[in-house]
Amino acid sequence: MQFSSWHFRCLDRSIRRLGGLWIKQSDLRTANWEQRTGFSVLLELTSGQMAEQQRKSWLRRRVENALRRGFQHAYETVKVDPNKFLLQLRAAYGVPINTFQGIYSVDVSVLDDLANRVIHSGMKLAAAEGAGFGLGGILTMVPDLSILAGITLRTIQKLSLIYGFEYNTDEETAELWIAAASAAGVDISREVLEKEVVNRFVPKVIQRIAVQASKEGVEKWSGRVIPIASSAIGAGLNYYFVRAWGERAKAHFRQKHLNRRRRLSAGVDSLVAKSQA
Repeated sequence: MQFSSWHFRCLDRSIRRLGGLWIKQSDLRTANWEQRTGFSVLLELTSGQMAEQQRKSWLRRRVENALRRGFQHAYETVKVDPNKFLLQLRAAYGVPINTFQGIYSVDVSVLDDLANRVIHSGMKLAAAEGAGFGLGGILTMVPDLSILAGITLRTIQKLSLIYGFEYNTDEETAELWIAAASAAGVDISREVLEKEVVNRFVPKVIQRIAVQASKEGVEKWSGRVIPIASSAIGAGLNYYFVRAWGERAKAHFRQKHLNRRRRLSAGVDSLVAKSQA
């Protein structure tokens, strides 16, 4: 059979068409594979994000519950004895006072130095406790946070006394917990206090403190998941936890102290003016 140039041209066109169809099918297969691969990657990323969110949510609940229980237990059992602390201020630190009212005659810089010492002491104690409990990783996080709550509350109580604020009455106790809330970054209105009795007021404050603290610290506390290594992590977290809370509580009490000192000074000036009239 003889093939003319026409036959060759037809064969060439057929080959070109088949080649184009194969290329299109190949592109389609590639596109489908890329689409399936992209969907798989997206699915994996979404699943990973959901798992991470669930892990953080679970950890946050544990931190919140541990802090709430710790502060509630500390509220019921932990209390720095004002009389013993007054003796300690006189004997160990040489503060020349017989009552806490005498605090307002002491130079503010001396009180600030005492407050810094108390905060630093609480930081070291919290770091040592965190290093010990940190060896157990996530398993010992609950008792660690409970003890940390007690250390923090004792530090706040000492700061309150240093700046001349006792907590013998219900109102003074409520004021102490307002300071604790301030240290946690929670704003408690005085109007709320006036409408509540202290036994109902304090648990509500503790709940808000626990929620705020867990929200701020969940990323940091996730490091406690790793045993052994979490010892150093726990020590560091506790150290900076007490430092942050202590500094905020100090600022709260210091401002209240300065306000009362100004009022006392104004009252003395008024009495002097009346006596001279």
